[in-house]
Amino acid sequence: MLFLAESVTPFDWQRLWWPGENSPLYALEVAFRCAITYLMLLAALRITGRRSVKQLSLFELSIVIGLGSIAGDTMFYPEVPLSHAVIVFSVVMGLYWVFNYLTEIYPKFSDWMEGREILLLQNGRLHWDNFHRQNLTHKELFGALRQHQVEHLGQLKAVYSEATGEMSLFFYEDAEVCPGLCIMPQDLAQASETIATVGPHACVTCGHVLELRPTNAVACPICREGRWRPACTTRRIP
Repeated sequence: MLFLAESVTPFDWQRLWWPGENSPLYALEVAFRCAITYLMLLAALRITGRRSVKQLSLFELSIVIGLGSIAGDTMFYPEVPLSHAVIVFSVVMGLYWVFNYLTEIYPKFSDWMEGREILLLQNGRLHWDNFHRQNLTHKELFGALRQHQVEHLGQLKAVYSEATGEMSLFFYEDAEVCPGLCIMPQDLAQASETIATVGPHACVTCGHVLELRPTNAVACPICREGRWRPACTTRRIP
């Protein structure tokens, strides 16, 4: 708001350090609230197990957000009683136990709640139907692959996007490496609709490889795009 109902005195130290009608003794209550709430957070994290942020399911992430909100409010808002925080923590953690039980009994419920693994790449080519349905860009996928020292898609037997958001990569043996799309940025930037040489060429959109002759325009039979690069055949060096 540009205009306030009451004027504010800049650098009012009483307002900065202890505003409102609460006495300075309330600082001890804030410290007590923080200690109790922190202990409840530790208990909740102990129940959910030792997981990193990437390993959290959507339900577990919602728990972190929800408990973080009630924890912060309880720590210093005098109108929020500790009993409310205890109720919220108890209900949320009870739901966590129930949902974990249901995911173990009903696989379909587990897939709905936590997601399932998705095959993104198979036999050196993008699994176009699956990749096209994911909220994932080529830049993100290729960047993740380069972090595993992948030079071209022909080095990969399969790539799965796990429910945790991480990627599982399975490589060909050196003797089985096939021609594939080079995913180096400088190579992708040279993609063209014109085929200048005879040989295997990879579609820069889906990674499909075709044996092509010099021509001006060729549409990929998988994704219907028409930008190509000569396929790469280098072996992977760990």
